Order: sequence, then C-alpha cells, then structure tokens
Amino acid sequence: MVHVYSMNGINVAVDGNSGSIHVIDDAAYDLLAQFQKPFTFEQASEQLQERYPAQSIREVWEEIDSLVKKGLLFSPDIQASDLNHMNNGLKALCLHVAHDCNLMCEYCFASKGSYKVEKKLMPEEVAFKAVDFIVKHSGKRKNIEIDFFGGEPLLNFEVVKKTVEYGRKIETLAGKKFYFTITTNGTLLDGDNIEYINENMDNVVISIDGRKEVHDAIRYDAAGQGTYDRILDDALKLVRSRGNKSYFIRGTFTSRNLDFSKDVLHLADLGFNELSMEPVVGRGEDFHIRAEHIPEIIAEYERLAYAYLKRIEEGKPFKFYHFNVNIYKGPCLYKRISACGAGTEYLAVTPEGDLYPCHQFVGQHEFNMGNLDTGIKEHTLSERFGKANILNKEDCRDCWAKLYCSGGCHANSYYAGGDILKPVELICAMQKKRIECAIMIEVCRLLESENNLVS
Repeated sequence: MVHVYSMNGINVAVDGNSGSIHVIDDAAYDLLAQFQKPFTFEQASEQLQERYPAQSIREVWEEIDSLVKKGLLFSPDIQASDLNHMNNGLKALCLHVAHDCNLMCEYCFASKGSYKVEKKLMPEEVAFKAVDFIVKHSGKRKNIEIDFFGGEPLLNFEVVKKTVEYGRKIETLAGKKFYFTITTNGTLLDGDNIEYINENMDNVVISIDGRKEVHDAIRYDAAGQGTYDRILDDALKLVRSRGNKSYFIRGTFTSRNLDFSKDVLHLADLGFNELSMEPVVGRGEDFHIRAEHIPEIIAEYERLAYAYLKRIEEGKPFKFYHFNVNIYKGPCLYKRISACGAGTEYLAVTPEGDLYPCHQFVGQHEFNMGNLDTGIKEHTLSERFGKANILNKEDCRDCWAKLYCSGGCHANSYYAGGDILKPVELICAMQKKRIECAIMIEVCRLLESENNLVS
C-alpha cells in the first residue's frame, strides 16, 4: 500500500511494505491518491486528462512505473521468512530496584510505584542474580543493557551502585559490555548522585511534564505538593554536566494539556535538548485520551512540527524523540517488524526476582513469566509476545506506517484495549501523525541542505 499526504507545502508518498519515501509533485499525488495497486498509463490518463497535459501525465506515469519496477512503490507484502533470525537472546533487563515511590503522580501506570503489590526494595543479591541471568541468556550478544527502574530507583541507590560495580567486575570475563540506564522523577537528585550517574550511566531519563502548572497539577508528592521547583535546578545541573552522554527529559501529556507543544517548547527553552512527550497510558479516567481529543492532538503535533522547524532555522535546535527518523538508513527490517522485543529479548525483574515481559506489565499476574531461579516457565507467554509483530497483528498488515511504528507498544494496546495483538485506533492515529510530521521535517531539512549546496 502507498500512503500520500501533504504538509507544509510538500507532497509525500510512503510505500508501506518497503518503507521508502518519495517527494512527489501534484500530478503524482493526484494519481497515487486514487490507486492502491499498480496502474496502466491509460488509467493514469483517464484520471488526469482534464487537469494536466498529456506529456506531463506520460512523464509522471513513467516515473511511478519505474519506482514500481524497483520495488519502491506498491512493493510486495513482507513475508514471514523475514523473521527467521529473530530472538538472538536477551538484550536488556529492566530492574525494578524500588517498588516504592516518594510521589503520587495521578496517572501512574505503576499504582504510585507499588505496582499493586507490597512496597519493597530489591535486595542486592537479587540484582546480582539478574546480572548473572542476562549474561547467561544473552547468547552471542556482546552489548547488553541493565535499566534501573521503579517506582523511584534513587530510593535504593546503594543497590544501584553495587549492581553497576558487580557488572563491571564480570563483563570482561563474560565477554560482554554492559550499558546502564536509570529513570528517575528527579526529586532525590543531589550533587553526589548526579556525579555518580553522569560517570556511570550511559543514559538517564528524568520525568518532567513541561510547564510548572501542568507538571504540578499531576506530578505531586504525598502531601499534594507539586514537584516542579524541586526537580528543575538539579535536572539542569545533571544535564549540563553530562557532556556527550545520552539523556531524555520525558514528559506525559493528558487530556488536561492538549496544547502539549507548549510544554515541549518550554522544556527546550529551559535548556533541555533531548525531549520526549508521550500520551498518557490507560483509559477510564478524566485525564485519559479519548476519541474526541484526537483531532486536536493531531493538529497539535503539526503545530509542534512547524515550531520544531522554526527552531532549527533560528539556530536553536533540539531533539524530539518522535520526530527523529532517518529516511535513508533506519532500523533493519527485523527490528522494524518485531519492535522492542518485550517478552523475548527484553524482560522486567521485580524486587522478588519475578520476570515479566516489560516494566509496564509488572503486577499483572497473568503476565508473570517465571523468575530468576527457574528462568522462563510460561513459554506460552514468550511465544505470544514473540508472535506480537506486524505480520501477526491483523490491523497492522495493511497499514502504511507499520515499518515506522513496528506495531506500536504492546502495553499500550493491552491497557487501552485489552489485547497486545490489537493496536488501539486512537493510539494509531497519534502515531501516524507523528510519523507524517517526522518525515516532513526530515524532507524539509534535506531540501534546505540541497538548496544551500546549490547556492
């Protein structure tokens, strides 16, 4: 299938089965908008003869036909054989070092950090066992990842440090290279742990939702006090002293701040250059995203895309996670088909050592896959997640965006619709708009670069 759209004065065609992207003129746009399979010159003429000269129609059709023959338009369906080499062993573990949190964020999918179970910190022996587990089950992979998560992992920071030390001790002997990441609400950051994090963590994620009034209205502590002022200075200190190491400021938008582009730009103005703003997960509460919000959200993504381009033109660029796309060299086909690898290549570990497909399924007992002592016991779950790819998701097979979203987040599908194999329409609508915006931005940047070379 071929998807065509126009944004910012640019016509774009995306081939759904190859992922190829084409900037097209109005005549090609009009043609491709009418057909969902290859067409003859006579069919093209019938569609366009009242609007374009015959020679122009001939030229447009010949260019489209050339792309079809090269497999770049109306390309054949992806085959299951493209997944023959899937699951090469574990690539990452998410260690829930703290099933506890010092905040009471209203939208928290983890039930204020407890995951609907007893509040508990992970003992160091469980953390060490997790390190051994991923080494044992990572196959031939050299690079493996440990993510420190919660709740709030800084509540158990001594175990975090001991786990890093343990990993560094064994990685050479094991022939592995560990990459460590940590996700924090930022309220417990101080000079000492900032220095340690910047020295030892390959990536850091700090949760800030944007403008003070937006953040404080939903991210507050047990006393109901907002946390924006408590976070900001230390978060900026961490980022400014981080050098070239990766970080993300991760925000969440809800139905209460559908003008979330203002929150993204606010964070950029503060000096944060690596940003993500995600729609809230779940359904049923007044702050959750509903179908009636989608038109406004789609318009807001476009507003953010135009503001993003303007910032680049003004020499004040920043990176927005969902607008990062390389139209020439993206992820390999296997990665595009199979997505994050939850339940197969990526697992979450509870303080007790239980294993779940990912951090967002922890606490949902039907998704308990085993534990560090026994390994995976629920092999049907592993198989279920292994098959949760765009070839087996019925709604994804004929979607133009499938090679860019990889079928979306399994947890989002589960919490919004109850089925990891069935993407939810409103989530897909947001995802598709983000992809359209990302492609438009990259095309504009390439065209501007070419114009500069010519001039």
